[in-house]
Amino acid sequence: MAFGPGKYDDAVTTLREILGARGILLVVVDGIHGSGFSAQLPPRETLTLPEILRHLADEIDQKGLTV
Repeated sequence: MAFGPGKYDDAVTTLREILGARGILLVVVDGIHGSGFSAQLPPRETLTLPEILRHLADEIDQKGLTV
């Protein structure tokens, strides 16, 4: 995992400020700078990011979302 500013860091900063969020995780598919992700999370959430992502994946599976 890379640390420091990424190609979508400005967008994440803007979203975090607009939403008044403690943290943001942004996943981009085929964006203007290509695919990638950017995260601004408090240290505790950064350490538990794999757990957070597994929880989200489980929620998607349980709801049976399809494309």
